[in-house]
Amino acid sequence: MASLSKSKLLAYRQCHKRLWLEVHRPQLREDSSWTQAAFAIGHDVGSLARRLYDPTNSGTLIDVESEGFAGAFARTAHLVASSSAPIFEAGFRAAGGLAFADILLPTATGSARTWRMVEIKSSAGIKPYHRDDAAIQHYVATQAGVPLSGIAVGHIDTSWTYPGDDDYKGIFVERDLTEEASARQAEVRDWIADAHAIVAAASPPQRKIGPHCTYPYGCGFRKFCGLGEPQVEFPVTWLPQIQTKRLKEFLARPEARSMDQVPDDLLNDRQRRVKDHTLAGTTYFDTAGAAAAMRQVPLPALFLDFESISYVVPLWAGTRPYQQVPFQYSLHRVETDGTVRHHSFLDLSGADPSRKIAEDLVRECAGDTPLFAYSKSFEARCIRQLADRYEDLRPPLRHLANRLFDLLPVMQRNFYHPSQQGSWGLKAVLPALVPDLSYEALDGVKDGGSAQMAYLEAVHPSTTPERKGEIERQLLEYCCLDTFAMVRLREALTPTASAE
Repeated sequence: MASLSKSKLLAYRQCHKRLWLEVHRPQLREDSSWTQAAFAIGHDVGSLARRLYDPTNSGTLIDVESEGFAGAFARTAHLVASSSAPIFEAGFRAAGGLAFADILLPTATGSARTWRMVEIKSSAGIKPYHRDDAAIQHYVATQAGVPLSGIAVGHIDTSWTYPGDDDYKGIFVERDLTEEASARQAEVRDWIADAHAIVAAASPPQRKIGPHCTYPYGCGFRKFCGLGEPQVEFPVTWLPQIQTKRLKEFLARPEARSMDQVPDDLLNDRQRRVKDHTLAGTTYFDTAGAAAAMRQVPLPALFLDFESISYVVPLWAGTRPYQQVPFQYSLHRVETDGTVRHHSFLDLSGADPSRKIAEDLVRECAGDTPLFAYSKSFEARCIRQLADRYEDLRPPLRHLANRLFDLLPVMQRNFYHPSQQGSWGLKAVLPALVPDLSYEALDGVKDGGSAQMAYLEAVHPSTTPERKGEIERQLLEYCCLDTFAMVRLREALTPTASAE
């Protein structure tokens, strides 16, 4: 009987069908670009952890790719018995499972040699599946004879600020899970036995697509599993903001697949609007309500949108892990006579863009003209973080943040088209209300995720000047469309306004 890796056991915890497919049909898996990016982030965070937990560089890194599984397990056993230095990627196989520990640190219990295990996560906190992870690691290691004195999960401290000069001390914070992991050993033993029984079956267990397909991990087999699902014209997944317990319980039923099956008394006003107009194929447009909202912010007006980059391991002094640092913005200005002017800022130098973008914002947005944003919390957070960093620019930046007007709630209250499929995202609303504008016409960069990937490519040392110039063009066109889209949406919500 082949041992099951920790990743296979975590797949089992998510979905039994996923485990079977991981073992028997791995070629069917299609990992998203976000999943692949997460793997790369995890690699970078692991490398940093090895530096911080082994400042003298006296530890040993076990490389299973070059040593093979048997070699990795044998060398781990030798080092555990004889070494007094850290071990990284230590491998264990026992009791039907196998696992590799991120970090093993030598400890002393009297005259005996013991080890403390630390599992490093790139997340901002401890999640339920991290606890499962620790329980599996503890079980397999102790079954393999490792004298563990404790086990902890280390995660990113998002309140920590990078001081610069390659000083990353303090970026990780540990949570000790020794007592909990030790208490779950019988539970893990049962998982392994059940997982082996599932793998031994001739066919996969039956499981319908549901929330488990995306949590705690996006499943690469979702597309494959969807091929066998009956197609529903108006799926219940189009209902927005499912929060009440009664609605969640109803939608958890296998037969609850189409919106026409959902009783109205389980829905709030917005959900009923989505259901009614989607089923009827009609548009909801409260023109009077929209016009009244727009009268609150008469012309002239500014329309603002940021693109940002977020590093788990900060590169620039004064920034925090996962902080969204804007490197680009687009600004449209519409005058009282309908004249439209555009300004853009983009920094692809690879240096911290914060000071330059803050100064440019203050200059271009001077005065009291209101600023439209779409879901303004993101823009407000970016501006306030810039204000926190630069004391001399703090007053005008805070004033700028206070002038933001959010167009999203106006759209949610006053407009819905069935093509939106329950979403009021800008890319869903725009073609419904302004059909002559489309993100599909863009080349390359078409959303925030691809903008971040484009930025990373542009600032990479191996990127050619020609390719960097092409990326610059794509980013400028994309961000410009985001703000011009708001100009046109405002125009559509205000029939008397004219913006050319």
